[in-house]
Amino acid sequence: MTKLSISWREIVFIVFFLITLIQLFYYGWFFRRLAFFIPTKKEQSQQHPVSVIICARDEAAKLVTHLPGALVQTYPSTHEIIVVNHNSQDDTRFLLDEFKKTFKGLHIVNLEQEAIGIPGKKYPLSMGIKEARYEIVLLTDADCVPASEFWMQKMQDGYHNGIEVVLGYSPYKKNPGFLNKIIRFDTFHTALQYLSYALAGLPYMGVGRNLSYKKDVFLRNKGFSAINHLPGGDDDLFINKVATKDNTAIVVDPDTFTMSEPKKTFGEWFRQKTRHYSTAKYYRPLHKFLLGLYSFSHVLFYPLFIASLFFDWRFALMLFGIRLLIQGYIFYKTMDKLQEKDLFPWWWLLDIWMFVYYLIFAPTIWKKPRTTWN
Repeated sequence: MTKLSISWREIVFIVFFLITLIQLFYYGWFFRRLAFFIPTKKEQSQQHPVSVIICARDEAAKLVTHLPGALVQTYPSTHEIIVVNHNSQDDTRFLLDEFKKTFKGLHIVNLEQEAIGIPGKKYPLSMGIKEARYEIVLLTDADCVPASEFWMQKMQDGYHNGIEVVLGYSPYKKNPGFLNKIIRFDTFHTALQYLSYALAGLPYMGVGRNLSYKKDVFLRNKGFSAINHLPGGDDDLFINKVATKDNTAIVVDPDTFTMSEPKKTFGEWFRQKTRHYSTAKYYRPLHKFLLGLYSFSHVLFYPLFIASLFFDWRFALMLFGIRLLIQGYIFYKTMDKLQEKDLFPWWWLLDIWMFVYYLIFAPTIWKKPRTTWN
């Protein structure tokens, strides 16, 4: 019995050692790329003609405060702001007509019917891209506001020879309370992954709150036709399909961020995350494997660490400490880059929270998602 007990403790420690190595692999191979990312300096910013596209459905209250941020961008080249009013029942149409009187570059597309069999935002977004006059489209949401007047201009810096997709960052606004920290850390952690993967030549998603690609990419891939039956996927699944190591770039200049209002209750946030996770099962196999292995190793790390303390607490603490130092340094550098440094004093607690987070949200991957996008 004693030998069997020792044998099992040894197995637990070996598994903990392997799980720690897996975690260190992700931080050393993927996440360090974003932490130490230095964009190539250009003598002058790109000034391609660009069409900004915003889809809105009953968003009058948000448009009145957020839309001016897109309309007053400093951009000397040709551009337009397209707002697709998707069958709104509030005052969205009247509000947009008032904006049009002042901002001549505002292009309004009013849709007054639903697209049968195409749930979510893909139909209005497709109509917006179809109406776009220019090759480069820049996407954001009605509840987002650019962090600066140079958002449109600096997002173009990602385009150079061969680039067709540019990924940006869209953080949530800082508010009091621990829920706000949880939401913002989750957004940071997601960006840490998809931006790092893109830098490693494995782009797998983008966020529609701050995303740009060429119209030709959309048309060449027949738009959202392959995913029209799914409620979500207009950003992450589309990018998962069309992005490659050669045609994708990232831009993480703070002037290019688009700020969003976070959810106020855990229930609202849970429903939002459930909708987002419903598309992950449709990612490419390699992406699903890498993302799944990282999440799986994260879930196992803390329970195995505690169990390993009963085998050899010195080695267990040594492995824990190595991961803690490397992870903390990567987080510090990346949080500084993404303007999230106020989260750093909490990162260790938020990392423990991620263990609970994965347990809560894992079942949502297999649940049937909601069919509405707003």
